[in-house]
Amino acid sequence: MTSPTTPQVTLFTGQWADLPLEEVAKLASGWGYDGLELAASGDHLDLKRADEDDAYLRSRLEILERYGLNLHAISNHLTGQAVCDDPIDFRHEAIVRPYTWGDGDGEGVRQRAAEDMKRAARVARKLGVDTVVGFTGSKIWQYVAMFPPVSETVIEQGFDDFAARWNPILDVFDGEGVRFAHEVHPGEIAYDYWSSVRALEAIGHRRAFGFNWDPSHMMWQNIDPVGFIWDFQDRIYHVDCKDTRLRPHNGRSGVLGSHMPWGDPRRGWDFVSTGRGDVPWEDALRALRAIGYTGPISIEWEDAGMDRLHGAPEALAYIRSLLWTRPEASFDSAFSNQ
Repeated sequence: MTSPTTPQVTLFTGQWADLPLEEVAKLASGWGYDGLELAASGDHLDLKRADEDDAYLRSRLEILERYGLNLHAISNHLTGQAVCDDPIDFRHEAIVRPYTWGDGDGEGVRQRAAEDMKRAARVARKLGVDTVVGFTGSKIWQYVAMFPPVSETVIEQGFDDFAARWNPILDVFDGEGVRFAHEVHPGEIAYDYWSSVRALEAIGHRRAFGFNWDPSHMMWQNIDPVGFIWDFQDRIYHVDCKDTRLRPHNGRSGVLGSHMPWGDPRRGWDFVSTGRGDVPWEDALRALRAIGYTGPISIEWEDAGMDRLHGAPEALAYIRSLLWTRPEASFDSAFSNQ
């Protein structure tokens, strides 16, 4: 086990939703993980059942306790995506719960997704957790190329739509004493540095809304993940470790991926097991220590070219080798470019 001064290392269960929670917990415990970041996917956590059935809620905690695992955060990425997205279509039907999809009417799905995000805050409090990780969706992501031309008014309306839909959700988070950690990610209202600034401005910098620092999508967008930690240090509410390898520039592989599937070697970048890519993990972990981050370090394992039963323990060992167990560690390299 890690020392009390070292962050807990957890496993995000989103990529393991094809397995029962009991099996994932057994695997994670055997590998030496401290806990789980429990995803509201598969049978891992049904938020509606958890909100209405105390016995079901206890059953989730009993599984974690049985395997000596802690719980610091829950995730509701998939439902969060449907809160602001427009259009709502077959993609959303494939990722949200049937009770959220309903009859598939777009605005109805958005409203039910918002209710499920509020439900996530209530369930988090019942589980003794103070952080919900997830996505926001975006009405304006479809305009990211800005062609055909899009007026500033349309973009502004997109941020206004985000604020109008998320402020009532965040009111519930405030009432429960829970924070929302938005994962900065393509497809969301905040997907890079300046869109993150603008999203905070749209909601008046309210404290219930912060960020889940996941560097993987920052890397291929040429966003400095260490600089992001420093500039948004009061908003880093959760950390997910997912690595990205950038392909050598060859004049063919573009950063947008060319509609090719993950793992296709023709892509300009891809996800790899943590420690096998280009993310500056040592500098990032030093930066997290420097800003006083005390939350979990959650490994989101994703690599189309590696068996996950090998990759997940390998990623844990790599992150553990870098954690701040030496009080005198220098932060010079982490901030050399700030």
